[in-house]
Amino acid sequence: MAAGCGARVSLGFLLALVALAALGAEAKNSEDVRCKCICPPYKDHSGHIYNKNVSQKDCDCLHVVEPMPVPGPDVEAYCLRCECKYEERSSVTIKVTIIIYLSILGLLLLYMVYLTLVEPILKRRLFGHSQLIQSDDDIGDHQPFANAHDVLARSRSRANVLNKVEYAQQRWKLQVQEQRKSVFDRHVVLS
Repeated sequence: MAAGCGARVSLGFLLALVALAALGAEAKNSEDVRCKCICPPYKDHSGHIYNKNVSQKDCDCLHVVEPMPVPGPDVEAYCLRCECKYEERSSVTIKVTIIIYLSILGLLLLYMVYLTLVEPILKRRLFGHSQLIQSDDDIGDHQPFANAHDVLARSRSRANVLNKVEYAQQRWKLQVQEQRKSVFDRHVVLS
């Protein structure tokens, strides 16, 4: 399982790098403003989409459609069928948004690796192997995490911040366990 998670993380990291490289290559070839003309089929000419970097006042069929697919007398009829739109975008905003998205995704992947690989090792060292192998029926009324603060306080090899995080996590697990018990007790009473 650990090898599978490592492979997923490395695959995700590789895909993120490829996406950033493609984004960088695309940013060099495109600009933030363009005129886009969509021309439907006309007589024996198929429909086509034309893009050109022109100013907003020059965003029309005559300035964007090059080469003109129809001869001189049909140009006006052809251009009347074309729909031209001026488009603006901010490539910097797009890049920042993608970088933020990929950063969050990377942090979530790192957290997943921590939960699957590091946390079980730390629990084994901290609580011993015997407490990790408990069934849900054994949890019942006693509190397996009640002495977590004492155990963490005695552990001198771990950093203080890690102790606080572990203690908060154990408190949260205890609260969830108590909530489950109270919900199931209420459910039995209501039934």
